Amino acid sequence: MTRSWSTLKPYFLAAPQAIALALFLVFPIVLIGVVSFWEFNGYSMTPAFTLDNYIGIFTSDVTLKTYLNTFKFVGLVWLFTLLIGYPVAYFLAFCVKELRWQVLLFLVCTIPFWTSNVIRMISWLPLLGREGLVNQLLQGAGLINQPLEFLLYSDFAVVLGMVHLYIIFMIAPIFNSLMRIDRTLITAAEDMGASGLDVFREVTLPLSAPGIAIGSIFIVTLVMGEFITVRLMGGGQAASVGKLIQTQIGSLQYPLAAANAIVLLIVTMLLVISILRVVNIRKEL
Repeated sequence: MTRSWSTLKPYFLAAPQAIALALFLVFPIVLIGVVSFWEFNGYSMTPAFTLDNYIGIFTSDVTLKTYLNTFKFVGLVWLFTLLIGYPVAYFLAFCVKELRWQVLLFLVCTIPFWTSNVIRMISWLPLLGREGLVNQLLQGAGLINQPLEFLLYSDFAVVLGMVHLYIIFMIAPIFNSLMRIDRTLITAAEDMGASGLDVFREVTLPLSAPGIAIGSIFIVTLVMGEFITVRLMGGGQAASVGKLIQTQIGSLQYPLAAANAIVLLIVTMLLVISILRVVNIRKEL
């Protein structure tokens, strides 16, 4: 009896988590998958099995361009968050010597994220608008003759808003990876005559790659499904798959929205798997 209980005990311990995972993750995804095969005739949906929703996705030029635009947002946001986030994380990990200052400065980086995403997006409007502060400063300095239209309600504004929203998700894992690096490795490389650039290229960057990979996974998964920033900062001039799904749900096109959600999920999973195949992040977890 004791041996039987010791064998079953791990399963009983894992059962609550498995049940919660099945109810709140697996079951909703399966339900979305089922609805994606239903028929929709323009005003009502009928339980059935049809591939028309998926065929419509891959044969529609508008939908394919929306996916390409989403990939563009993912690439640009990933690039800018990495270019900004890595130097910030490096500064906190290597240039700030005392732990208390590292913690304090890291908390300073998180202060903007203590407020609602919507509020942070709205705060850009008086800065980037046609009569906003940026245009007024540029016109006052004589650098431009008329307001810059691309600053707001454009792809530029969407990328800027997303970088502002999600950069902490790149800084945090990279900072964690840099803090885990054994400083004696850097000292040994310097004693062997390696320059600062060589130390960074041969020691620091490879050892921080898992942090970059984790940050990349965060950015990819967050940006792929983003629609609030696209709506507020794009002003109807920018498109993404998340915004497309929201519009379809608003017009009661649930089967088509479900099909787009499944395609988006598969594409996101493929991107995440690709990142995991390039970099091994298990030692960071």
